[in-house]
This record gives sequence, structure tokens and C-alpha cells, in this order.
Amino acid sequence: MMLAYMDRAAAAAEPEDAGEPVVAEDAAGCAAARDFGGLVSVRPAAVVRPASADDVAKAIRAAALTAHLTVAARGNGHSVGGQAMAEGGLVLDMRALALSRRAPMQLVRAPGGAALADVPGGALWEEVLHWAVKNHGLAPASWTDYLRLTVGGTLSNGGVSGQSFRYGPQVSNVAELEVVTGDGECRVCSPSSHPDLFFAVLGGLGQFGVITRARIPLHPAPQTVRWTRVVYASFADYAADAEWLVTRPPEAAFDYVEGFAFVNSDDPVNGWPTVPIPGGARFDASLLPAGAGPVLYCLEVALHQHQHRPDDVDQVVGGMMQPLRYVRGLEFAADVGYVEFLSRVNRVEEEARRNGSWAAPHPWLNLFVSARDIAAFDRAVLNAMLADGIDGPMLVYPMLKSKWDPNTSVALPEGEIFYLVALLRFCRPGGPPVEELVAQNGAILDACRCNGFDFKTYFPCHRGEAEWARHFGAAGWKRFVERKARYDPLAILAPGQRIFPRAGTSPAAGPGMALRES
Repeated sequence: MMLAYMDRAAAAAEPEDAGEPVVAEDAAGCAAARDFGGLVSVRPAAVVRPASADDVAKAIRAAALTAHLTVAARGNGHSVGGQAMAEGGLVLDMRALALSRRAPMQLVRAPGGAALADVPGGALWEEVLHWAVKNHGLAPASWTDYLRLTVGGTLSNGGVSGQSFRYGPQVSNVAELEVVTGDGECRVCSPSSHPDLFFAVLGGLGQFGVITRARIPLHPAPQTVRWTRVVYASFADYAADAEWLVTRPPEAAFDYVEGFAFVNSDDPVNGWPTVPIPGGARFDASLLPAGAGPVLYCLEVALHQHQHRPDDVDQVVGGMMQPLRYVRGLEFAADVGYVEFLSRVNRVEEEARRNGSWAAPHPWLNLFVSARDIAAFDRAVLNAMLADGIDGPMLVYPMLKSKWDPNTSVALPEGEIFYLVALLRFCRPGGPPVEELVAQNGAILDACRCNGFDFKTYFPCHRGEAEWARHFGAAGWKRFVERKARYDPLAILAPGQRIFPRAGTSPAAGPGMALRES
């Protein structure tokens, strides 16, 4: 099958050189047929590499004229359940938009003088970080742990990390968006201009529009970070201290609070060796209290420093850590550069690429669990079902609901404090088959439902209207459906989420935009 996309598609041109959209006509075996999860593989009809928002709009309008044709925006391919795929449809390679000379990053000023980064939706957060710090000494306040994700990708989901409790998630740290909606129209939106579209797209799972540009508030970048980890044998103490830290007033708070569970053993992948920083520090298991269970907990905090004053850092951090109930002697600290700290997961990627696990399937499960139920979740899941580890990180840390704007499309549990639980499995040689791990994820979800836990899936991958309605709740689902009808009435966008079936074709998509097959 040959797809001819628009009159001026040039399959041999590079978008940054010619400024033309590029169509990969042979989609068999292409990267867009796979994602990081490695659990789903579907073949698109074509991969479109847009050089501008106008190219994105033309692709969507063209799809509207062809029955059953859908469009998915793909960033850096880090979905884990096929969410950015389009079986038999068009996949927009948003990285091409970021690399186009038509869409450079720019520093802009708000009317009051505040600095903002105007960046392509396909830019990696790593690229935003290096550009902002190197050129302007500035940086966004909110990040994800892994920075090789696209701006549009994380803003379409939430964008969380250890900064979220204080500065809010990434969807709370954006001032303006340029969005191409499902009717092929390019719109600029913000909290004051087309606010319903703005908030619909944030956390909207790609259902309402493709983010082609975003304006991100910037702040003076710290020079260094005091990075500290401490160990707990008691989940009750761990959770109480973590929740106390994230509810401190700003002048008495860390800039980053995360944590993870790990196995009480010398297993190099799941146990004690995963805790010490910097590399080479020793975990002295003899300091653990008698009767420590099979799972331990590591609280991880960081304090930004805008001037390098180690004596002040020691005093300030020492005072903040003193009330905590961690196991004395099991504390690890390092002073690192700000960019180095934010790039810390790169080392994990490098090692995973070396040992082959980066290319293996990743049956990840991400949940938001209410603080009301987190202790019961620890007993039923972490200390029972996952007591031997998962061959990857088990993140468990609290966030504050008041830092999230309720107008966005993100679904959250009830209550002010909820936890991110991220089970980031890596399939390693000799480990359980991926089917067994996927089944265990299903058993974890079943346990949450059977125990009546208040939880939501993050990066949701539901099947059927009933599951999606339960995910959003009655009012949230009603709003979600209304927004879909308003901004993508043919359900062209983000088919990989499997929320809405594609509707019929539109006669009003404009002349000269039809897709032809031969």
C-alpha cells in the first residue's frame, strides 16, 4: 500500500532542512509500531514527520476525510501500553517538530517581566533543561524523574516527580499551549484564553488535541543540590515522616521529596545496594532493628542551593532531618550539581542499555493511592505480593492534591494527600516471563478493588467505557465525554488509548487534503 500524504509531502527530505512534512510510507517494523513497554505492537499506515503546527493540522484534516483513519502523536516512544500508537492510522513523530528550524526554543517575557520558555511539544525535557540553564541560568520548577520524555507527552498525562508536592506537577506549571484539535484547527489557549481547551488538554491523554508548543514558567536555576537518602524499617514511620515533610511551609521545606521500597537483602537489583549515594558508599545492614520485615523503605530528599555554602547546608539540612524517625547510621548524602541531579536517571538507562534490559518489555504499573489506604496497600501488595522485589524501582511517595488544578483532565483519588506508587519493572534474563508480570499487575489492581482502596491508575490503560467511567468518576467522565465531542467530534485523536471509537468522515475538512491509496 502506498499512502500519499498531502500535495507537498517529500519522503526523502529532512524536516529541519526543507521545512516539509515527511511521510514514512513503509510502516512495517518502524519504531512507531512499538513503544517502551514492549507489550503492544501495531502497524500504522504511515509515520508523518511534521515541521510545523500547520503540518499537524493538515494531517488531522486529511484523516477526517478518510473513513476509520486515526492520528496519534508520538513523542520519544515511552508509553508502556500502546497509548501513542495508531493501528492502520497516522503517527505524528513529534520529535521531528522539535528538530525543525521552524520551531526553536525561545525565551519570552510575560507582561510583568516573568521569564518563560516557549518550546516545541516534541522537545525533550532534557533539552529544555540544558537550553534554559546554559543560555539563561533559568529552569522550570517541576520535572519528571526521567528527562528524555517530551514536553507534550508529560503535559498530556500529568508530569510528576519529587518536586510535585511543593511546586505542583508539570500540568500545573504551564502558562500557555498551542494545540491542534481534532477538527484540524490550531488554537492558542491559556487559563484566560480558551480555558476549557487549555485544561482539557492538560492530562487529557491526547484525546482533545496535539500539543505543538508550550510556554513554561522559568525560575533562577540552583547551582547545587544536597541529595540525601535515609532508611526506614517501619512503613508507619516512613509514611508519617514523608507526609510531614510534604506539608511543611515553604520556608521550612525541602525542594524534593521522594521515596521507594526495597527488599531487605543483599540482592544487587532489589536490595540494599540500590540505596547508597554516592556510589561506593556501604549499606550496613547490622544497623537495622531486630525483626525488620522483608521490605524496607528509603526516603529521598533534596535541598536546592543557589550559592555554594556547605556549612549552611549542613546546618539547614541537619535541622530538617533531626525530627525524622529513620534508622540512625543509615543515611547517605552527596552534594551534586543541579543538572547532574535532575539527570540522575540517565545512569540507570546507560546500565540498562548495557545489560539489555532497556530493550526488553517493561510491564510498568503506576498508581495514585489515597493516603487513607496506603498502609493497607503496603501490607497487601508491597509486603505480600512484591516482597521479593520486581527487578526495578518500587517508588512510593506522597503528593498534595491542592497543587493540582481540578479543571485539568487528570483523575486523582479523594483527600489532600495521595501517593504515587510506581512499579517500574525491568524484564531481566532468567526472570519471570512477561506474561506472568502482566498478570501480577492485574492481580494488584484486583486487590486494590477488592480491598476498596481509593486509587487511580496513572498512565491509564483501560478497556471499555465502564472502566473509563469508573476511572474518571461520574462527573469527570461526563466532562471528559463532553470535551471529546467539542474538540475531537470524529474521535480521530489518540486511538491507542482505546477510549472512543472512530466516527464517520467529515465533509468539511477542506480541499486538497485527501489521503489517496494506490
